[in-house]
Amino acid sequence: MRLLRLAIIGALATGALVLAWLSVPSSSPVVITEESSSRDPGMAERGAYVVRAAGCISCHWDRKGSGIAFAGGRALATPFGVFYSPNLTPDVETGIGGWSDEDFVRAVTWGEGIHGEQLYPVFPYTSYSAMGVSDVLAIKAYLFTLKPVKAPQLENKISFPFSWRALMKGWKLLFVDSPQNEDWPRGEYLVRALGHCGQCHTPRNFFGALDGGAHLQGNRSGPDGWRVPALVGATKSNFADWSVEEIAEYLKSGVKPDFDSAQGPMAEVIEDNTKHLTSEDRRAIALYLKSLNQH
Repeated sequence: MRLLRLAIIGALATGALVLAWLSVPSSSPVVITEESSSRDPGMAERGAYVVRAAGCISCHWDRKGSGIAFAGGRALATPFGVFYSPNLTPDVETGIGGWSDEDFVRAVTWGEGIHGEQLYPVFPYTSYSAMGVSDVLAIKAYLFTLKPVKAPQLENKISFPFSWRALMKGWKLLFVDSPQNEDWPRGEYLVRALGHCGQCHTPRNFFGALDGGAHLQGNRSGPDGWRVPALVGATKSNFADWSVEEIAEYLKSGVKPDFDSAQGPMAEVIEDNTKHLTSEDRRAIALYLKSLNQH
């Protein structure tokens, strides 16, 4: 009986400690150098390009609701519920106007909000964690040139326990590595970090984490229920037969080698993002994807 009582007390104490740890706001370490400040000359101009490469506008624009670009409000349907994207304009009350460089880097690469709250991984910080700090702050510099828009955050439609943000701290401990600025070739950096292609083209496990062993091998439960095709692996269909030039052209125009066109979320990606990239960057993406299908 004494051992049972001690076991129960130990379990309760452990549970209390875990609950306390989950409830404490996070403030992960962020290093900002003088060379990467968002206030540096030319950062906003550079950010206008990085924003396109990072795909920010597609999710943070409620087109169907006649919203304003970057003001958020877009509904993102997932197996865990519906999430609404936040306002990225520099409005102080409802946007990011009061955010410091450290706040922004912490959100983009660590998935932590300005008050230390945990951000849901529908925001692709699991890919952005590999972004260079200077690219992250270039995005911030550009966003701060936009006209502030008052657009309060809409309430996500997700049920308990997923509605308890604190659980994301434990989720990260299990499934997310600490931010690392990988020294990748340009094409790999664009695909894996900036363009976060794996967020749609990679299947997820029961807990909603990306299946690292099936990178870019397709996702039956993609954004808004779309079935996203594989770019590598046994189910990649005829994509492996596309040439580097055909992949690059598709990213520019949305036209496939068989003269069919991009549909659904991919059509948005091309219209909002990849068609605005330089021909060199589109080719770098194509070369990287082609290399994955040569093994």
